[in-house]
Amino acid sequence: MQYIAPLAKLVEQLRSLPGIGAKTATRLAYHVLEMEHDKAKALASAILEAKAKISYCEVCFNLTDVNPCRICSSETRDASSICVVEEPRDVAAMERTRDFKGHYHVLHGSLSPLEGIGPEEIRIKELLARLTVTDVKEIIMATNPDVEGEATAMYLAKLLKPLGIKVTRIAHGLPIGGDLEYADEVTLAKALENRREM
Repeated sequence: MQYIAPLAKLVEQLRSLPGIGAKTATRLAYHVLEMEHDKAKALASAILEAKAKISYCEVCFNLTDVNPCRICSSETRDASSICVVEEPRDVAAMERTRDFKGHYHVLHGSLSPLEGIGPEEIRIKELLARLTVTDVKEIIMATNPDVEGEATAMYLAKLLKPLGIKVTRIAHGLPIGGDLEYADEVTLAKALENRREM
């Protein structure tokens, strides 16, 4: 279907977002056009304000509007424990648990030799630099449970263990409420591997 130029441009821009296909982009574009002018202006303003005011924390590389971020500058957080994650959205996921009281380090990716992503392309040297100025006792690897995430966790563990820092990996396995019959072999293997005494 052929759209008038401004609508086609809006659909094209929405389609460039991850996870948005042609049908969803078209549906969103029509929704934006049906919005009241003030609401559409507020949406555009929020996008521009986020782009202008949000940057990366100079310490942990999480998204922030102040530097260092509120987690890194908090006196109530445990600076001796750093949770290493791949992306800023992983920090948000960990914070939703309200269980982790330490600091974070965002790598902005994971090792993937097939895609040309080596240690220099992610924030590994910045993590190592942090360890020279902070008394860190534990690094928690919370990278994704995929091939790249596992490779990244193992690579970092090999770098960090000689420094005398405790390196742990978050457990992987079955989700609460999940059924064994629907779990894949890798998930079941990890659940068995990470079992604990009751």
